[in-house]
Amino acid sequence: MVQTIATGSGIREVARLRKLYGRARWRKRKGIAEVRLRNGQVVTAEIHWYEAGNVGKKEFKIKRLI
Repeated sequence: MVQTIATGSGIREVARLRKLYGRARWRKRKGIAEVRLRNGQVVTAEIHWYEAGNVGKKEFKIKRLI
């Protein structure tokens, strides 16, 4: 399940995202995924990322292990 956390000016870093990737309708999203850690272990985690329609998904971050 993917949820939108914030959109547009509700994103603290929207100016940086626009400068780096271009002007777009940015959304901060969160979801659950299986990720492989540096030690090779596969775990379920909550991840956050930024997404825009014409740019795609950028800057994934593991927020917590489940």
